[in-house]
Amino acid sequence: MRASIRPGTGHFRGQVYRCLGRRADELFELTDALLCAEGPVQSLVGLCLVPEHRRGHGALYDALTSGEVHADRLRAELAALPVPRMFGGRIVLAVDGSPWLRPDAPICPDRLFCHVYGRGRGRNADQRIPGWPYQVVAALESGPTSWTAVLDVVRLHPADDATVATAAQLRAVVGRLRAAGYWRSGDPPIMVVLDAGYDVIQLAFVLADLPVHLVGRIRADRVLLAATPPRPVEGPGPMGRPRRHGAVMMLADSDSWPAPTAQTRKATARYGKAEATSWGRMHPRLAHRGSWADHPGTLPIVEGTLIRLAVEHLPGQREAKPIWLWSSAPADAEDEVTRCWQAYLRRFDLEHTFRLFKQTMGWTAPKIRSPAAADRWTWLVIAAHTQLRLARHLAADLRRP
Repeated sequence: MRASIRPGTGHFRGQVYRCLGRRADELFELTDALLCAEGPVQSLVGLCLVPEHRRGHGALYDALTSGEVHADRLRAELAALPVPRMFGGRIVLAVDGSPWLRPDAPICPDRLFCHVYGRGRGRNADQRIPGWPYQVVAALESGPTSWTAVLDVVRLHPADDATVATAAQLRAVVGRLRAAGYWRSGDPPIMVVLDAGYDVIQLAFVLADLPVHLVGRIRADRVLLAATPPRPVEGPGPMGRPRRHGAVMMLADSDSWPAPTAQTRKATARYGKAEATSWGRMHPRLAHRGSWADHPGTLPIVEGTLIRLAVEHLPGQREAKPIWLWSSAPADAEDEVTRCWQAYLRRFDLEHTFRLFKQTMGWTAPKIRSPAAADRWTWLVIAAHTQLRLARHLAADLRRP
């Protein structure tokens, strides 16, 4: 595997420099200044005072404005690094977005209304604020850690369809992982976990030709349908056209729930007791509207496993509401159901990565006008974060009490 020739931070630093074009020296110094800054990064000009940055602030802004970062090369280098795994060797990817809010920059191009939480009145208040939405794909790992291996980032444009952009991004990431030798024929599918903002069912249909297993959260007011019962072999069958859908299951009405396929109970350190109930071969009733408006011919039936997860409490002893997950692969065995919800809960590690990007590394602190310059700065932040992740074992003996 290629991991044997990609040993660690030193080699990766050399590859990062080779991924830089115009203003390569200044961009590389800027990355080093970001790594060596004392405390959180508050502004770009503050990085000029770091000893590792030997040029002036004019060179810094010129590099971000006119420099060059070969993103495709850097993506290939990130995919070639050792990929963390879960469940005894399975690759688990998380997809999520985070906005770079620019409400005070009306002349900045390519801004979108970004959905944000925790602003305004109330803890659960949500707003739409202008900014640049970025979507990240990262590999998750097990154990007492919140580190993630960021593999790709794309900025969504105003004309982009979210599902089409996500499918293209995942297809590219999986292709690079296969090219690096991290997935071969016969290996378990790569698990991909998504939050409720993604149409996991349509993504499962679009990516059916890839070796991926999608697990996504769905709304608690959805209505799903069971598979059609088999027609009787002997005796007269029902008259008319064969049915396409089985019994109706309304997630908000427990009286409509059929008998579950599997039930599991497991004790967790952060959430107390976790109870999972699954129903196999569940699918939604699709219609020729929205993202399926242009689908030719008869709409497909996309079956999967429905999972209801109820935990005793959230971290901090907060009350927890049950969540509903939909898995694109059969999960009849109890072990597979457990792997699905455990992988989804690890998705929150990506939230810690975003927090590190913004609060410590100053990802969204610069007041950059050009989205192309914002993309260059984003890739430098990811390159610096990857170096920190590869060198984290050096600080193992420096833990504070």
